[in-house]
Amino acid sequence: MKMLIEGQPADAQGSDVIPVANPATGETVDSVPKGTREDARRAIDAAAAAFKVWSEKPSIERSRVLFKIAEVVRSNVEGLATTLTLEQGKPLGESRGEINSFANTCEYYAGLIGRERGAQTPFSTGEGFFIVMKRPLGVVGAILPWNFPVSLMGWKVAPGLAAGNTFVVKPASTTPMTDIMVAGLMVKAGLTPGAVNVVTGPGAVVGEELLDNPKVAKIAFTGETVTGKRIMEGSAKHIKRLTLELGGSDPMIVCDDADLALAVEGAAWGRFRNCGQSCTSVKRLFLFEAIADEFVKAFAEKVKTIKIGNGMDKGTHMGPVHTEEQREKVESMVDDAENRGAKELVKGGRPDGAGLEKGNYLSPTVLTDVGYDAQIAREECFGPALPIFVVKDLEEAIERANDTSFGLGSSVWTKDMERAYHAAERMQAGTTWVNSPPIARAEVPFGGFKQSGFGRELGIEGLDHYYETKSVQVLEYGKGKKWAFPIS
Repeated sequence: MKMLIEGQPADAQGSDVIPVANPATGETVDSVPKGTREDARRAIDAAAAAFKVWSEKPSIERSRVLFKIAEVVRSNVEGLATTLTLEQGKPLGESRGEINSFANTCEYYAGLIGRERGAQTPFSTGEGFFIVMKRPLGVVGAILPWNFPVSLMGWKVAPGLAAGNTFVVKPASTTPMTDIMVAGLMVKAGLTPGAVNVVTGPGAVVGEELLDNPKVAKIAFTGETVTGKRIMEGSAKHIKRLTLELGGSDPMIVCDDADLALAVEGAAWGRFRNCGQSCTSVKRLFLFEAIADEFVKAFAEKVKTIKIGNGMDKGTHMGPVHTEEQREKVESMVDDAENRGAKELVKGGRPDGAGLEKGNYLSPTVLTDVGYDAQIAREECFGPALPIFVVKDLEEAIERANDTSFGLGSSVWTKDMERAYHAAERMQAGTTWVNSPPIARAEVPFGGFKQSGFGRELGIEGLDHYYETKSVQVLEYGKGKKWAFPIS
């Protein structure tokens, strides 16, 4: 599969390629070009040329194109979802949901274009008035993760295109294929060629060119906090605008008045969807003492029903961990917790069975008696392992929940809305879900506190991050003082 530059399939300058492996089998699905800095520059130049065309289109035309993109992507959902499952590993049903999420985001921003209202405000002195304009930034570099490569591309390109910007997309090297296919469909739907380009290659090469090139006005990044810090450093040279959605260690609090059956389902969905590989996965579970035993028993039974297998197989609930390196990292965190005294309520490990020998499979692990000094309590665990902590009340739960350098998502389960509001006010996270697993919606702003990043994606706020704010001051003829220099 080739890259996409200026609306056309493109090879890299060199002949090297990056194989794309199926996490469920270890087999190579396809390969993509190993892009160079020169390839990235070609794409940036194409995006800069397209910006002159796309940004000048009337807002109603940009809106129509985004609506058409959503329609075309939806009409190709089966082929896109199949490719996504093959390269990422998630079950086919989850892949379909991700493709539809991309389309939903495009539709949301298509509906916002041209609906913003500005203002003309008189000067307090009565000499004239001022106008506040919103102008697109220019070329945006979108650096994508491997866990949700399509939906998170939508979070960036949909509001960015709506505002009039153009893009160079650098997908994760392990999940580039579906992004390339979607970008090609965007061109078929009427997007200006070059408005969205996809360049595959190492972050240390393609990503660095996006940081170094002065034609790139903004970087939109989703990924690890350590990489986000590198992007902040690299962007300083040209004072690029940034949106950073980084890691998380999201707490879930279950109060003693919660609907326990609902909370059990929410915890299972929130932790083990996409094999626990989501920035907003439930990563620390806090239970009130009064309901802890009942909840733990029901939750263990629920987790034991999760069927592990190839995402292409009907009936699979959870696919493999994305890479062998990621699997080993999760195993190491579980081992560390057990070495510190934690017990396996639900025993994980590498499952046996036909068809599971060659994939990066890892069974769900649920830990109790976990020390707060364990790695799994202090760091982000990106995989199917969940530590459970017992607390005496809401205040202790909130204190423990906030005891982290992260602040992306959080949730609280209670029938008492006063309790829920109290927790939402005090939990240090960009989102708090009440009686709900972590579900992102296009109309709701999303982002983090602390080392989980800054800026917001989705919602009206997400659109605003793709604009520069410009003030126009108009002094009316015949009004005000006569200006002269020197000032006396």
